[in-house]
Amino acid sequence: MMKPFLFIVAVLMVACSGKKGVVTPQLKPLKEAVYASGYVVSKNEYQVFSQVDGYVVDKLVNEGDAVKKGQPIFVIESHQQNARYNIAKETYNLALKNNQEDSPTLQEAKAALASAQSKFNYDSINFVRFDNLLKSNATSRNEYDRAKLTFENSRNDVKLQKSRVRKLRDQLSLDLKNSTNNLKIATEESGRYSVGSEIDGRVYKTLKEPGELVRRTEAMAIVGSGNQFYLQLNVDELDIKKIKVGQKVLAKIDALGEKPYEATVVKVYPIVDARDQSVRVDAEFDHGLPEAFSGLAVEGNILVRQKENALVIPKSYLQPGDSVIVKMNGERKKIKVQRGIETLDEVEIVDGLSAESQLMLK
Repeated sequence: MMKPFLFIVAVLMVACSGKKGVVTPQLKPLKEAVYASGYVVSKNEYQVFSQVDGYVVDKLVNEGDAVKKGQPIFVIESHQQNARYNIAKETYNLALKNNQEDSPTLQEAKAALASAQSKFNYDSINFVRFDNLLKSNATSRNEYDRAKLTFENSRNDVKLQKSRVRKLRDQLSLDLKNSTNNLKIATEESGRYSVGSEIDGRVYKTLKEPGELVRRTEAMAIVGSGNQFYLQLNVDELDIKKIKVGQKVLAKIDALGEKPYEATVVKVYPIVDARDQSVRVDAEFDHGLPEAFSGLAVEGNILVRQKENALVIPKSYLQPGDSVIVKMNGERKKIKVQRGIETLDEVEIVDGLSAESQLMLK
């Protein structure tokens, strides 16, 4: 089990009577804390990723620089984007050509319509002729019906071909509009592609330099808030049931001296890290952080219980089975006690002893 650091323990020491190992319980303030370790992290910190494959041709910021949302950080030369531009250009040219009145696609559709129209005109005249012959009893009913069916089929075919021409025009117009938009996007991204910041903040680390190859979804920099930080702590899984949102944290940051910093637990994550059997706990500083450094190592104590007037004994005097040895009427007697708050060196006794009790080690 990890141990709390000394500035907490120093507050909780108990004075002994000094008489042959005999002590008496003391009434004093007592705090129980859970040890945690972790790092200082800037708020909204994230990794900047590339969305294309290519080579870094320019780095526009340095580590520590402030950036605005949308401000370019890197410029990437992307051969893949050039290829997409060429494809978009060819698609646009084809769509533009097909959308012309003299395009082969439209000419073919209009020729089919003209052929259907010619056949309809012929079948229409032929049907009128058979109608007149039937009225003069110069033809049979079957011949008349056959001419009528041919006429009606020709008329329907003309309607079908006209509908096909209209649909083809609409489709070609839509293809041209889509290819125009795709070409516009490809033109803006062709050749060079910029990677920008998603927040107002600071660049804490750059991971690529000009001339280096970068792959799609590869991290290129770390960006976070420039003046807001929080504690990202790890708590042993055996202690996590004691941790709750709102509890106070006393944190020691070695790089910033011995001064403890106060923070408050804001989130307890519901998953155990299998690598070290710990749970992540986030805490926000109560009064900010004077130094703008992300990644500083932290040790902290999360205050889980405290009492202003607790009856306290040294933990070394507590016997197995929650019992103690007391001196009563000149004799040694083992009695049962009930524990309360515990620290590394002390334990609160909530039942079984008084402030006048005399405790013995053995």
